[in-house]
Amino acid sequence: MSDDTQQRQIRVGETADGAPLKLPVIEVLTGRGFATGKSGSGKSNTASVIAEELLEAGYPLLIVDTDGEYYGLKEEYEMLHAGADEECDIQIGPEHAEQMATIALEENVPVILDVSGYLDSDVADELLREVARQLFVKEKKLKKPFLLVVEEVHEYIPEGGGVGETGNLLIKISKRGRKHGLGILGISQRPADVKKDFITQANWLVWHRLTWDNDTKVVGRIIDTEYSDLVSELDDGQAFVQTDWTETDVRRVQFRRKRTFDAGATPGLEDVERPELKSVSDALVGDLQQISERKDREQDRIQELETELEKKETRIETLEDELSSARDVSSAARQMADALQNTETVQSQLPEGGGDLRRLHEEIADLEDERDELREQLADRDERVEALEVDLEERTAELERLRGENAQLREVVRERAARREGDSGDDGRGAENAGAESAGGDESEIVQAGGDAVEFGYMSADDARERDSSGGTDTASSGSDEGVVIADEDRRIGEILETDLEDRLARACEGSQCSVETAEAIVELFARAGPLRTETVAARVDRSRVAVQSLVSELRTEGVLERAGERTYALHEDVRAELRTATLSE
Repeated sequence: MSDDTQQRQIRVGETADGAPLKLPVIEVLTGRGFATGKSGSGKSNTASVIAEELLEAGYPLLIVDTDGEYYGLKEEYEMLHAGADEECDIQIGPEHAEQMATIALEENVPVILDVSGYLDSDVADELLREVARQLFVKEKKLKKPFLLVVEEVHEYIPEGGGVGETGNLLIKISKRGRKHGLGILGISQRPADVKKDFITQANWLVWHRLTWDNDTKVVGRIIDTEYSDLVSELDDGQAFVQTDWTETDVRRVQFRRKRTFDAGATPGLEDVERPELKSVSDALVGDLQQISERKDREQDRIQELETELEKKETRIETLEDELSSARDVSSAARQMADALQNTETVQSQLPEGGGDLRRLHEEIADLEDERDELREQLADRDERVEALEVDLEERTAELERLRGENAQLREVVRERAARREGDSGDDGRGAENAGAESAGGDESEIVQAGGDAVEFGYMSADDARERDSSGGTDTASSGSDEGVVIADEDRRIGEILETDLEDRLARACEGSQCSVETAEAIVELFARAGPLRTETVAARVDRSRVAVQSLVSELRTEGVLERAGERTYALHEDVRAELRTATLSE
């Protein structure tokens, strides 16, 4: 990856104080983004602005267009518009998936994958799934920064319903695509309907105007409760932008209007003239057309063979009926000859009948040979299909084996980390290095732009404590009476308090995407260290800052934590009092 890509930024709007909002290209291309807002609030405009800036800088991307509203980008940029409508450059199906990924990644051609025109939703779903799979597979080798934009992402990874194969693949890309260079931007007008695993994995989020209570509650859980009301007051094009690579948690931003034709605008009474759109290479379209024609020829040939086989079967049945009738006539003739005892006369008439029988036998034999040949052709095709299915099963078994090995490696890393924290003489880096050696392999790493080790979870808990004691970013002071409430390292907070704390922690975890164990670790961390900033807590419990912020908001709602300052939290006064009373009484 070039230094220019690592340092380059794109300007997409202005902050509330008039400063330009610039996003680092590497974070946009390889990160995990989520943009939301009700219809008309500007979320699709924001996606188009980001696409325009990336295309202007020479970086290709692939947009999954569910409503046919992105073709206006072709007004200024040469993009391949592929889908089912005649207005597309090429009509494609799932069989084109590998070629589409090759065009986007290896030939650097931006792609609009328009799935709005498919009458069969299963075909559209399969097309997206296979294209995303091919992008993920190819990026393992190429490791080229590339962005996949998915509109109406809640249709593939819903919060309430079951997540299908396509949704699981998109979640896999959001979790593992970054290390290969494959980023994803999910767009939805209903954040409450999007699976929270996807949202909490995002390291940059754009919140446009939302008014429905369930949606604003999501804002409160992910950012903070004070933004639940503020997000409903945003104007068109305004949004709260939350990123992991800046010191400022949330910024109020006015995104600029996109330069290209707005194909998604609501139709009005005035006439709107469609602009002249740029076309892509005829050779490129020709290659894709050859794939379509080859598949059509194969389907036609199969249909032709099946029709011919059906005709042969019918002809054989007819001839067998004629043969049966001829045998009946021959038998009757023999019986008549025997009855008349005129053998010579009958024998003089039988040769003609015998010739008909031989002719019928020969024609049936020829037809049976042709039928057997057709069946062999179909059997060969079935064998090839079975071979492919066996290969797929073997690959699936290999994938499951690798997943099992990966889980074992993770367990080894966790055990070493536990032993490291229990050993006061350890420098805190052994298990981390062991995990990196076992899980990292020889894969290239995508460079993080901006931020420090604590913000991105690259610093161990012991290193974070050492940093805090030597003048880090934590706001807690060693002399504060809000500091160490539990001094004994061997005591757990659940052993001291006989309250409903466990129930409150469980409820808080239901509203966030963290486990009860993580919640207990965070509460004990506040009990031992006093007021802390969310980024410090995230580093010490080894979770993302977005996930920890969501849990902290829920713990405030349950009365376990309270705000101690800007982006700083502490144990609630009642909980601290209970801890002091319980400790003194012992």
